[in-house]
Amino acid sequence: MGLDMGSCTIGIAISDELGMTAQGLKTIRRKLMEEDLKEITMVIDQYKIEKIVVGLPKNMDGTLGKQAEMVFQWIKASKEKIRLPIVTWDERLSTVGASKILLEADLSRKKRKKVIDKLAAVLILQGYLDQIWNRNHGPLLPA
Repeated sequence: MGLDMGSCTIGIAISDELGMTAQGLKTIRRKLMEEDLKEITMVIDQYKIEKIVVGLPKNMDGTLGKQAEMVFQWIKASKEKIRLPIVTWDERLSTVGASKILLEADLSRKKRKKVIDKLAAVLILQGYLDQIWNRNHGPLLPA
C-alpha cells in the first residue's frame, strides 16, 4: 500500500498481487488520527496488505522539513494500531508528477483536486515497486 500524506487528505494506492503495478484506490479526508487509522486498517484488511510505503516529503536539496517530521510522527503513532512494516519513499516530485499527468489529461481543476493525492500515492508506490523489481530482477529492457 502506498500513502501520500497531506495535511488535509491521504492518498491511497495498492499494488497488484504480483507487486508490479500500483493502482489508485481512494483519497480520504483527514479527520482525527484514530478515524484515519480506522479507515486505513479497513483497507489493509480488505486487500490483505503486507507493507506500507509512505511518501517522505524531502526538500529539493534532500534535507527534511516540517512536512517530513509530520510523516515521521504519523508513522510512530500508527505503529501501535498497524502491525505491518512501514517504509518511507522519497516523494519529492510525486505531486508535481501527478499534476503534470493530470494537466496532460486535460482534467479540470476541480477534477484534478479530487484525484491528485491518489495519483501521487500511485507514483510513490510505483517508484518503490520498480526499485524492488530492479533490485531482484534487473531493469526491464524494451523488446
